[in-house]
Amino acid sequence: MATITANPPRLGLPGLLKNRTVRKLLLLAVAAAVLVPLADARWASGTWPSALTVDFSEPLAKASDWIIDNRDSHPLFLYFFGHVSNVVVIAVRAVYLALLAVGWAGVTALGALVAWRVAGVKLALGTAVAFLACGLLGMWVPTMQTLALMVVAVLASIAVGALLGLAAGLSDRMDRALRPVLDTMQVLPAFAYLLPVVLVFGIGVPAAVLATVVYAAPPMARLTSLGLRRADKEVLEAVESLGATARQRLLTARIPLARKELLLGVNQTIMMALSMAVIAAVIGAGGLGDRVYQALASVDVGAALAAGIPIVLLAVVLDRVTGAAGERLGAETEPHSGRAWLYALAGVVAVAVAGRLAGRLDWPDAWVVGIAEPVNRAVDWMTAHLYSGVPVVGGTADWAGHFTAWVLDPVRDGLQGLPWWAVLLIVAALAWVIGTWRTALTAVLAMAAIGVLGVWKPSLDTLSQVLAAVAVTLVAGFAVGIAAARSDRLERALRPVLDVFQTMPQFVYLIPVVALFGVGRAPAVAAAIVYALPAVVRITTQGLRQVDPAALEASGSLGATSWQQLRQVQLPLARPALLLAVNQGLVLVLAVVVIGGLVGGGALGYDVVFGLAQGDLATGLVAGAAIVCLGLMLDRVTQPTGRRARKGA
Repeated sequence: MATITANPPRLGLPGLLKNRTVRKLLLLAVAAAVLVPLADARWASGTWPSALTVDFSEPLAKASDWIIDNRDSHPLFLYFFGHVSNVVVIAVRAVYLALLAVGWAGVTALGALVAWRVAGVKLALGTAVAFLACGLLGMWVPTMQTLALMVVAVLASIAVGALLGLAAGLSDRMDRALRPVLDTMQVLPAFAYLLPVVLVFGIGVPAAVLATVVYAAPPMARLTSLGLRRADKEVLEAVESLGATARQRLLTARIPLARKELLLGVNQTIMMALSMAVIAAVIGAGGLGDRVYQALASVDVGAALAAGIPIVLLAVVLDRVTGAAGERLGAETEPHSGRAWLYALAGVVAVAVAGRLAGRLDWPDAWVVGIAEPVNRAVDWMTAHLYSGVPVVGGTADWAGHFTAWVLDPVRDGLQGLPWWAVLLIVAALAWVIGTWRTALTAVLAMAAIGVLGVWKPSLDTLSQVLAAVAVTLVAGFAVGIAAARSDRLERALRPVLDVFQTMPQFVYLIPVVALFGVGRAPAVAAAIVYALPAVVRITTQGLRQVDPAALEASGSLGATSWQQLRQVQLPLARPALLLAVNQGLVLVLAVVVIGGLVGGGALGYDVVFGLAQGDLATGLVAGAAIVCLGLMLDRVTQPTGRRARKGA
């Protein structure tokens, strides 16, 4: 059979101008040709001009001094912030004392009871083992401190998020007003939330709880609004036809129909609150996070791991229990379930009373298994044998040094060597090509704000770490995601690993990288890669698996090979999911690279940590604002959107 080949038609200038992307870039080039010479003549090239920098240190220092001086006398603090702070302290202390009063046996039995009734015997045993492991590691009291903080923060986050979501779900105007606020809050790194609350509430538990609420409430608000808006319209019309009022329709129809979204919101709120409760140790939250923070500060990997393991166990247990509760919604209720609950609760009370009568409320010291010393010995062995001098492959310190010298330093020097206007042009081009002129304008203004704040070079240093980490994350994540999408066995094997990694709080990722690589920028990047990789793998796998099977069958019937199907069918059709993976990878990497300031990452992360540790809120707030702008810019530059085809895009 003869094959006929035809030369593709040549695409001339008129054809190129019909391409939307080319037109955007040409318009941007024309604007640059006019504006760049003017900017260069007025402010010269190179780094951000000092004439366009505003010094915020003095007004921020004055504001900080005013707040500190008036915190005990001004009516705003006495009659509002003071009452909020007292309520938070009383609530956290009450929950903490209640947990201690129940005792370790009662808390373990209660956790196992809830897990059993929600998810069955298997998860109940896992929950009991998790609580017992916290005691065996000598972390029972810090675990109870973190759990008390979590209970109060989660309840407050759910209440605030549900109210905001209710307003957005019932009002289009409120939904439009809240959407950009929630978008911005979700791209902000967790560290950015610590600074404003410290300025108002000082170091301590109230600041930690309120920072956690601000960080954890948006998922609840989003999912509540989504659930209310997705309610079955036919059911709502049927209820309305029966004469139900708006309040009755909400309570009897819309909220019950949104139960799964509401419980998913609770799940996400719990996970984000636990992550933030650990980070909030930097501002005096106490508990497990404080143990990890203090251990990392002294590079005591063994102590950090002893406190990090209970954090991971709590995260996994809470994730599994709330996830199982969501899956059970809508299922038939077991007969005599109320009686089973009553009997089980009576058993928990009996266990707690027996522990109190026996004087065994506190975890016995004799049952503590110390792992810090053997872990530190293992780290010392790794330092002596794996850091350097390993034949052929070299040691971990060598890898970190090579990555810093060959990747991090060149990227940082390249970014800092670019003229400031060139950076803005690159940001504008990327954001406009993938989005609209509005997203491009937002990205450019966010990047320009970094220069105005006077932290241009540190921000580019942080950006270089983010770009290097994202490049490695995307290469590895896309490769693993493609392999998992094409192999059910690999996807099943990866699922529990990805589940555990996605439930681990950000702080915990710093422990193994410090043990392997020491401190510096490379370990911070390594922690960011490990943290962001599961999300990229999941989104890539899901995007490829959701490609229309009919398209694959059609390409296969035309004789396309497996590689051709992947390259010419699956990847193009999964482009929105791949762009989302890039977006999520950038946001997650930025969150951990900033926290990497605790282990020598430098740049903006170091400024935030320094400002919090030294009480220099001006330095910390400026760095935090720059992190916010950097996160907003990265989100807009990589945000997949369907608005590109709109008129005016």
